[in-house]
Amino acid sequence: MAIWQLLVEGRPRLARGPAGDGPAELLDAGASIDGVLGGDPGALEVLLGAPAVGPVPGGAQQLAPVGSQPVWAAGVTFLRSRDARLEESEGLDAYDKVYLAERPELFLKALPGTARGPGQPIGVRADSHWDVPEPELALVVDRHGRIAGYTIGDDVSSRSIEGENPLYLPQAKLYQGSCALGPCLVPVGEAPDPAEMEIALSIERDGAELFADRCSVADMKRSLPELVDWLWRGQDLPRGAVLLTGTSIVPPPDLTLRPGDQVTIAITGLGRLTNPVELIDTSGPAATG
Repeated sequence: MAIWQLLVEGRPRLARGPAGDGPAELLDAGASIDGVLGGDPGALEVLLGAPAVGPVPGGAQQLAPVGSQPVWAAGVTFLRSRDARLEESEGLDAYDKVYLAERPELFLKALPGTARGPGQPIGVRADSHWDVPEPELALVVDRHGRIAGYTIGDDVSSRSIEGENPLYLPQAKLYQGSCALGPCLVPVGEAPDPAEMEIALSIERDGAELFADRCSVADMKRSLPELVDWLWRGQDLPRGAVLLTGTSIVPPPDLTLRPGDQVTIAITGLGRLTNPVELIDTSGPAATG
């Protein structure tokens, strides 16, 4: 079973249902992801076993399974990711060094309330010419630094901007529509062991599959608790955080996302996240007066 966040009659509500099938039962109106991740250890498990208050009404919209948590991301945690970054930066050794270093690369991926949910559009920047989805296992971590559950994350990225200069990383990674999460939050006790999870990516264009690939979470160089430990160093996260753990699926250099494409990411035991692609205007306020 999993926890789903829905928009019901204009406000977020939590529901319960199988990760692969969808939400079936509404939970108490006072239940929230903030309350769960900002509460005592085990609060998510308690919520999962709480009585339902009724069926999910028709027309409920699926939202990203996140509240006021920031979304962070780890980079270069797979060998394939390191190699791709070396290629796009024409051999800059910073990526090789961070892959081998004790300290991981961590960066802010989405401000609270900005992650897109299932079916909502993800964005590509108008000032970028090479844009890709990055399918990743997302850790949902409570305020104590405990991994409470998992979801699927899409770290949409501009490879052309990052490749031009690594100091442009925030512009390549953090912008409108650059992060999607969903479809649900699967508690650790309800999910497969991450070492047994497989991540699959599919990109469709004009109704036909343009690209597909898959990888194993077990190929990650760093452990999940290690990444969480580094994120919590020097930070107070009173409502927890979501942490994307890196990708090993890298589309070829001649593939870039276009508006109208559809991206689908599936992870073993966590369901399927599908988002259309839209163009994000980056002209800025100076261009409009």
